[in-house]
Amino acid sequence: MTDAGRKLVVDRQGVTIIGDGFQFSTSAVPRDALEPDLDGLVAQATGAGEVESVITGLQSMTRLTYGQYCALSRALEVIGERWSMLLVRNLLVGPRKLADLQQGLPRLPADTLLARLRELEHGGVVRRTPDEVDGEVYELTEFGLELDDITVRLGQWGARLLGEPRAEDIITPDALVMALRSNFRPEASFGREAGYQVQIAEFDLVVYAYVRDGVMSSGVGPLPGGADVVIETGMNIRPLLTGELDPDEAVRAGAIQVDGDPALLHTFVADFRMPAASPQPEN
Repeated sequence: MTDAGRKLVVDRQGVTIIGDGFQFSTSAVPRDALEPDLDGLVAQATGAGEVESVITGLQSMTRLTYGQYCALSRALEVIGERWSMLLVRNLLVGPRKLADLQQGLPRLPADTLLARLRELEHGGVVRRTPDEVDGEVYELTEFGLELDDITVRLGQWGARLLGEPRAEDIITPDALVMALRSNFRPEASFGREAGYQVQIAEFDLVVYAYVRDGVMSSGVGPLPGGADVVIETGMNIRPLLTGELDPDEAVRAGAIQVDGDPALLHTFVADFRMPAASPQPEN
């Protein structure tokens, strides 16, 4: 459970966190709590009444506070760490197993993933719940679900920063679902109904969006009951939705494939219109 430059040591003497300029130790961990992962450690520490001191020590030593009596600074101390908001983004799509969260953020080291989840749990944003199929899943609490509108608005703001994809960029199902939610234009779909399914073969990705009279639902996988149109695209989904790529020309050129009524490609673009990238200010 360490970021670069920090070391977590669990042994028979207890827990020690070592980093640049600090060392935090606790010796109240029972012998049977000496598990190789933090989840086991904290579960055992709870029984000994030591979880609060362990987590408080982790937060204060491995993540600096802003030292300001300010609501925004407090919020950022909970969700402002690297990767935290992407975990929130994915959990807004639905509860996820630990393996699913790892798969959805492949560049996130496993120890950092556990650290971020533990911080979000301690902040009241995330909880673990038993699941009949998956055993245990992570989900947002009621407090965490209040980040829904904030995440959508932040996605709208960030859409203007996308520009061309970087060489290492990927698209994940949860990210695309939230992108559709962020860019949905309710006014464009008043008085009609359509079921869309978007597929990106490069990333083995399938998501859906169902629109009816200004209301939209979306999720990962095929649209239950079948879609009115299946749109096969790729990284060119951004220029398609910004209007930089003409839908008819894209279909004629084979850049986008449509299975279903071709006219629904135009309604898809209208329903999920994205802003064009804004010029970046020069430093």
